[in-house]
Amino acid sequence: MLVTLLLIMLALLGAPLFAVIAAGAMWGFYQSEIDLAVMAIEFFRLAEMPMLVSIPLFTFAGYLLSESQAPARLVKLSSALLGWMPGGLAIVSLFACALFTAFTGASGVTIVALGALLFPALMQAGYKENFNLGLITTSGSLGLLFAPSLPLILYAVIVQQMGIGAPLTIDELFLAGIIPGVLMLLMLSGWSMWQNRSLPTHSMEWKEVSSALRESCWEIPLPFIVLGGIYSGYFAVSEAAAVTALYVLIVEVLIYREIPLTKLPQIMRNSMVLVGALLIILGVSLASTNYMIDAEVPTRMFEYIKAHVDSPLTFLILLNIFLLVLGAMLDIFSALILIIPLLLPIALGYGIDPVHLGIIFLANMQLGYFTPPVGLNLFIASYRFKKPVMQLYKATLPFFFILLLAVLIITYVPALSLYLPGRE
Repeated sequence: MLVTLLLIMLALLGAPLFAVIAAGAMWGFYQSEIDLAVMAIEFFRLAEMPMLVSIPLFTFAGYLLSESQAPARLVKLSSALLGWMPGGLAIVSLFACALFTAFTGASGVTIVALGALLFPALMQAGYKENFNLGLITTSGSLGLLFAPSLPLILYAVIVQQMGIGAPLTIDELFLAGIIPGVLMLLMLSGWSMWQNRSLPTHSMEWKEVSSALRESCWEIPLPFIVLGGIYSGYFAVSEAAAVTALYVLIVEVLIYREIPLTKLPQIMRNSMVLVGALLIILGVSLASTNYMIDAEVPTRMFEYIKAHVDSPLTFLILLNIFLLVLGAMLDIFSALILIIPLLLPIALGYGIDPVHLGIIFLANMQLGYFTPPVGLNLFIASYRFKKPVMQLYKATLPFFFILLLAVLIITYVPALSLYLPGRE
């Protein structure tokens, strides 16, 4: 107990997460008289996974896109196609942010990169300031359920390494996120149209559409290459990641020439620092997970919860509350690595499919990014737009409740997540 309290104190004082997890795992193995070489074995197991190659490649592609003018072209194209609708520019913002977050895997990057384009455009079009702030802050995390989102890949890696429950693939998770993700977008789009129904609209200008299509002609095929290649069976996920990284590199560096060759080493470094941190945390976390399974920690937790919670429905309600709080306090990668190993065996005990659990988890984490009082996106948006954080709290509330309703629907209608992967 003393060691546990010490580790918690170190984490609160800002000790690196991987060091705290590794220390806990090593202490557990030492107490159980298990050779500490098991830690190195876990890293070796991790390195053997062919799917793991996709994480650094997709991350690199996302960083390249964020450093180019791709966000501006994406907004221009979306505006040309959807700007004629009531609340059209707001819907453009939703879809552009969702697509950008899916490829970069980071909601904060979306707020910083696209916020500079979207916020002035929305203000100029006559949208209210609080609506604009709430929309962009909320949209920053919308793409986490769409391929090739890094959290989706990371969840699949963790579950596959645990080797319990019905096996799942990344392809199934990519499919599972489509309907829930689209549901969230449609609900927010409906609210945006209703809220801004009195604003003037403009007719679709084919000249503007053709100009936007010409400018984006090299980037438009990207989602079709990734998703089409995976779902047609032509690419494995790791191969799709390699094709994506190479394609983005050629387009942004050699064709558009928006990223000079001299800047590439810095982009590579920044993207791989994130990947390296993730892999170190993942490796020590898997070792920690194995210790907890050997010590029957998840089994004891399940028995305790089962003694107090009989219904899977009640469990899901408590799960949503817990994940909302967790999402407001932890970043999504840390939450996945720390909580899924404990949560998965308990959820399986209540008959919840691992694919459905993954979508529930990510949908709640997505909401947690802007859950008051400490949601990360609230502070990023406050800094980016130079607005008081209290104003951000107020601005995001309508969007929060709409997405909370969407999360509840996703949670209690498993078919939304399980229909496309064929796991009903």
